[in-house]
Parts: sequence; C-alpha cells; structure tokens
Amino acid sequence: MADGEGAKEGAVVIPFAAQRAPERVVFTRAELQQILIVYGRKVAAGEWRDYALDFGRETATFAIFRRASEQPLYRVIKTPKLAARQGAFSVVEGAGYVLRRGHDLMRVLMVLERPSRSTV
Repeated sequence: MADGEGAKEGAVVIPFAAQRAPERVVFTRAELQQILIVYGRKVAAGEWRDYALDFGRETATFAIFRRASEQPLYRVIKTPKLAARQGAFSVVEGAGYVLRRGHDLMRVLMVLERPSRSTV
C-alpha cells in the first residue's frame, strides 16, 4: 500500500492496543490494604475465617467466609463502569442484598464494622 492509500487525510490513527479495555479489573494495593484492615479485625474477633479473590473483566471481588466450605457472608465488589453513577464499590450480603454502595471504599466498608446479629 502506497503512502496515503486507505487512510483519510487528517484522520487520527489509534493503535489497536489502546482501544482494548483492560483484560481484568483488580483492586489497587491501597484498596486491598483497606479491605484487609477490616478483615483482620473480624478475624481477630473470631467472626470470619477465610476469604477469596476473583478478578474478572468487569468486576473485582473480595469474598468473605465464616468457613471455607460455605457461601460467602459478604462480597466487596469493585465495578469501575459504575464509578460515575453509583460508585465503583459495593458491599453485598450473602443473599445478594446490596448493603452499601459508593465512591469511597472506606465509607462503604463501614457497613462491615457494625456488630453482627449473632454476637448481640
């Protein structure tokens, strides 16, 4: 192909790699540290015992378990597509109810700091 063939004059060419969305969503080191601080307190109190991480194309999930063989008690989910609307972070209960959602991870995690019903 000769120079200028197939390309319109004045067109902006974007490399293919720049057009692709990231392959997976992950928690940053600071976000993971905030989650692990809350998780560590609950482990020390004997309420939680295990966790799992899942990184997908649209969400990153930190699942919290009482025992490893159960369904998660809570899931901390990061969804960057919702950042402009409801906030990128949410805490979801095991049954699927959204407990809190927002832009600031620490404020969203505050819902997990409340004493659980089983200890009251």
